[in-house]
Amino acid sequence: MRPRRWLMAAVLAAAVLAAGAFVPAGPARAAGGATPGAAGLELLRGLTPDQRAALLEELKRREGAGGAEAPLAEPELVTPRRVPPAPAPGPVLPPWLREEGDNATGAANATAGRGPGGLRYFGYDLFAGVPSTFAPATDIPVPADYVVGPGDTVQVQLFGKENADYTLVVTREGLLHLPGIGPVPVAGLRFEELRRLVRDRIARQMIGVKAGVTMGPLRSIRVFLLGEAFRPGSYTVSALSTMTNALFVGGGVALTGSLRDIQLKRQGKVVGRIDLYDLLLRGDTSSDARLQPGDVIFVPPVGARVWVAGEVKRPAVYELRGERTVGEAVALAGGLLPTADPSAVRVERISDRRERTLIDVDLAAEAGRAVPVQDGDRVRVPSVLAEMEDVVWLAGHVQRPGGYQWQEGMRVTDLVPSAYALKPRADLGYVLVRRERQPERFVEVFSVDLRRAFAERGGPADVPLRPRDTLYVFASAGDRAPVVDRLLGELAAQARHGAPLPEVAVGGRVRAPGRYPLEPGMRVSDLIRAGGDLQEAAYALEAELTRYEVVKGAYRQTAHVPVDLAAVLRGDPAADLALRPHDYLNVKEIPRWRKQERVEVGGEVRFPGSYAIRRGETLSSVIRRAGGLTDLAYPRGAVFLRASLRAKEQEQMDRMARRLRADLSSISLRQVQEDPKKAQALDLARSLAEELESTNATGRMVIDLPGILAGRADKDVVLENGDRLLVPRRPQEVSVIGEVFYPTSHLYDPALSRNDYIQKSGGFTQKADPGRVYVVRADGSVLGSSTTLWFIHTYDRRIEPGDTIVVPLDAERIRPLALFGDVTEIIYRLALAAAAANAVGAF
Repeated sequence: MRPRRWLMAAVLAAAVLAAGAFVPAGPARAAGGATPGAAGLELLRGLTPDQRAALLEELKRREGAGGAEAPLAEPELVTPRRVPPAPAPGPVLPPWLREEGDNATGAANATAGRGPGGLRYFGYDLFAGVPSTFAPATDIPVPADYVVGPGDTVQVQLFGKENADYTLVVTREGLLHLPGIGPVPVAGLRFEELRRLVRDRIARQMIGVKAGVTMGPLRSIRVFLLGEAFRPGSYTVSALSTMTNALFVGGGVALTGSLRDIQLKRQGKVVGRIDLYDLLLRGDTSSDARLQPGDVIFVPPVGARVWVAGEVKRPAVYELRGERTVGEAVALAGGLLPTADPSAVRVERISDRRERTLIDVDLAAEAGRAVPVQDGDRVRVPSVLAEMEDVVWLAGHVQRPGGYQWQEGMRVTDLVPSAYALKPRADLGYVLVRRERQPERFVEVFSVDLRRAFAERGGPADVPLRPRDTLYVFASAGDRAPVVDRLLGELAAQARHGAPLPEVAVGGRVRAPGRYPLEPGMRVSDLIRAGGDLQEAAYALEAELTRYEVVKGAYRQTAHVPVDLAAVLRGDPAADLALRPHDYLNVKEIPRWRKQERVEVGGEVRFPGSYAIRRGETLSSVIRRAGGLTDLAYPRGAVFLRASLRAKEQEQMDRMARRLRADLSSISLRQVQEDPKKAQALDLARSLAEELESTNATGRMVIDLPGILAGRADKDVVLENGDRLLVPRRPQEVSVIGEVFYPTSHLYDPALSRNDYIQKSGGFTQKADPGRVYVVRADGSVLGSSTTLWFIHTYDRRIEPGDTIVVPLDAERIRPLALFGDVTEIIYRLALAAAAANAVGAF
């Protein structure tokens, strides 16, 4: 269409609509249809054919742009509640190794608890999401038995002698206006009857023309949801909606409502009922009737309920309707699990006298299944006992842990046929066996040497097994304490007067020190085997056995017994002492056995690096091993750092920071307000405290490296593990810091004195303390200042290359605290030490 013609069509359409040429025709407007109005007929007759075509095209365009109401939207549901999945089962463990809740059976553990006893009310979570709108999908076929009514849209396609498409709406009078034929009454007809009627009328009255008939957008109907619904009220739904559709619109059934007898009422009479259990348990929708306008879905109050818990497939709270016995109630819950014990079912009930009582039921018997149930009963189905008979257990560092069938004559090597049944690096020397002594079921614990058992199958080490034995294999480097402590706890529960706790312990240089069960006939060699054998650093010549003994029941005394460990390791039975309860074996360390100690030498040495040292080695020895100093080295500026000294310095600084904070808190606000100088001093003290807390100790120790290199034994340093020596190059500068106007560094001039350098930096500030000026040498020594803390001082007044002149703050002028001057001096010196160490690469 050309632009001018399109504009003309738009003007004509506006005029026709303004004149009422097309007006809504009841439900037809909702379906997108319109019929000519009487007021616009004269205007239409006056249009030319081109104008009519343009007008029709424009009206179609407007209709396609949204002139008609959209059908009901698809349901927008609230996110439903989700039931958490059951955890994946782990390896089967023997009963004594299980934590509480391990290997739990029953579907109740995977059920969201909403009712008493942690059970959910069955069926109510079907309506977990409440929709804001609802309509069935519009692209599904209309069933043949759908009853046509006012507002429904019928699409008719003519083909043959004449081709045309029509979208027709059933009027309020139930008529369908067929073009060229006239009105046809269709209200109340089924869709199949309507399709046959329209085809016949067109074929009879329009010779050579055939028709295809389908349904377009369907009408909406209003229904009522009443009773114990979640959201009772009046709802508009699609004409294809059923009872369950309306229930979804209203959010489902409240917990006080019945799921078993939902009623459909029409004109005051019950015309249908639905039991949602048929839908939930059997998928039966035959009772889900289609709704008609004005229908009422009524939810009555809930009927009798019964709780079914334990080893059933679907534990929940169920509503009864026709179920009368315990067997039928269990059938509602899906039946029994394989782990259920049907002979031990219990029913908790409130009797007629309003007292709680308990009924034992044997579901394995017909009489037990026929026991009647009543409202409020709680049926509990227990599991079979967790204990297993004729079984032995394999646990720990093995490939296939779990239970195995016990057979007569079974031995350890039958359960563990080879080392391939174990995980890598398993401890073959010490394998624990837990045994229950019948009939008291007291616990006994002994060990097995798998190496000997593999070497001599059927021999004394290949111990025969009994039912319910547990064989526990440890990792060679694993932690044995959790399992051993649990076994010792069981043994401790059996201890009594005259039967002490069978426990021994081993410590010192063994691979797995700790407490172990005392076995019958256990000796020192067995305890060493339990401890994982000796470490490399163990003193294999002698050990010490500490023994506790109660003397005549009056007191307990301690004795220390020497053990000839070398003889024990040789297999001497006389030296291999028998153990008693609570014995403690201490395996000593080889004298002077310690980890390799190392020091670091860096800077201007010929061979810098890390050097291993022997016990008592000195700094001069390591310098010689490092090739001595280079030609550029400056021995007087050497930096020597020690870790132990750094820890002491840091501890002292932390203590001083805490004291300074305490002094700051003791100054009253009134004193600060009365004296402005005190306020200024207090602010400065706070900043110094923060700076002190953030300053790290360096651990620098002042040494006389020139004297050491000259061979003076009194100046030499005995080295410790972690010591560091850093030798810098010869410096050319002298630094001035502190309370001067321009803190900076100057080129060294032997003709200049200390005060000359201060004047070259602008002189003293008003806050300076000229009487406490000091010089920090390149080696860390201090001259010209009062002795403070751990620093070493000299009294040589000459300025040398690498020296730093420090002009401190006059703490006396603004001195509210006793530590003020010491803190400032510490911060200055530590900053200098850190700067010197950083200059030679220490940090």
